[in-house]
Amino acid sequence: MDGQAEIGHFARLPARWRWSEAAFWILALSCAFLFPSRYLIMTDIVRLALFALSLDLILGYAGIVSLGHAAFFGVGAYGAGLLALHGLVTEPVVALVAAGLAAAMLGFLTSFLVIRGVDLTRLMVTLGIALLLEALAERFSDITGGTDGLQGIEMQPILGLFAFDMFGKTGFFYCLAVLFLLFLLARRIVHSPFGLSLRAIRNNPLRAAAIGIPVNRRLIAVYTLAAFYAGIAGALFTQTTALASLDVFSFERSADLMLVLVIGGTGYLYGGLIGAVVFRMLQEVFSSITPQYWQFWIGLVLVVIVLAGRERLHRWALWAPGLISRRVAGRNATMAASGGKRR
Repeated sequence: MDGQAEIGHFARLPARWRWSEAAFWILALSCAFLFPSRYLIMTDIVRLALFALSLDLILGYAGIVSLGHAAFFGVGAYGAGLLALHGLVTEPVVALVAAGLAAAMLGFLTSFLVIRGVDLTRLMVTLGIALLLEALAERFSDITGGTDGLQGIEMQPILGLFAFDMFGKTGFFYCLAVLFLLFLLARRIVHSPFGLSLRAIRNNPLRAAAIGIPVNRRLIAVYTLAAFYAGIAGALFTQTTALASLDVFSFERSADLMLVLVIGGTGYLYGGLIGAVVFRMLQEVFSSITPQYWQFWIGLVLVVIVLAGRERLHRWALWAPGLISRRVAGRNATMAASGGKRR
C-alpha cells in the first residue's frame, strides 16, 4: 500500500459504522415501545437533539461560536406555522423543507457578518441577530401574533397518511425519522473532504488558507447548512405542538443549547444527541424534586463536568462498575471459603 492509499485508508476509517452507533439508534427507536406514556417528552428530546446537532456542525467542526442560534430555530418555527395557518403549504413534510430553506436563506445572508469576526465578535453578532428577530416578531404582531403567538394552527396528516395525535406518538416517530435522515447527511458531510477541511479551519485558519482551502466559502457553506438544520428543528417544534410564539427566539433557548453541548461534547455529532437526552432527563428529575431550584442543580452538574473533565468522568463511569463487581466477587469468595472451613 503506497503512501497516498494508506492516507486515504486511514481517512475513511472514522466514516465506518460501528456497532455502538447501530445500538444507539436501535435504543432510540425501542424507547417508543419501552415508554409508551412518554411520547411528548421523548419528542421534545428528539427536537432538542436535532437543534444541538445543528450547532455542533458550526461549533464542533468549524469553531464558530454562537449565542443566537435560536434565530434560525424561530424562523423555521414561524415559517412552518404561517404556512399551515394560511393554508399555503398543507403537507407537513413539504412545509418542513420550506421552513428549513427559509432559515438557510437567513443563515446565508448573516454568515457574511459572522465570518468577519473572532469568537467574542461572533458571540455578539449572533446574539444581536436573534434579539433583532425577536423584536421584529413582536413589532409585527399582526403577522406573528405577538406575545400570544400564532393561534389556530392545524396540521394535516403527514404524507396524507399519518395524522398527528394528542398523545404525541405520530410526532415522535416523525421527528425521529427526520433526525435520523439529517444525521446521516451530517455524518456523510463531516467525513467527506469538506468536513476534513472544516477541521483544518477550526484548528488553524491561517494554515488552512495557506494550503489552499477557501476558508470563507467553507464557513459560509457550513453556517448555511447549520441554519437549515436549526430551521428544520424549529419547524418540527411548531408542527408537533401546533404553537409558535416569541419564545422560539429567546436567549434562553440558545443558552440551553450551549449547555447541551457542554454536557455531551462537541465535534463528534453524537455529543448533541447524548447531551439532549441527559439535559432533559436532568431537568425532568430536578424539576420534580425541587421545582423552584432545578436550574441550580443543573448548574452544579455543569460545574462538576467542567472541573472534573468529561474524559475523567467517563473513565470513572467505566471503572466504578468493575470495582463494585470485583468487591462483590471477593466478598462472595470470602464467604464461600469461610463456609467451607466451618463445614
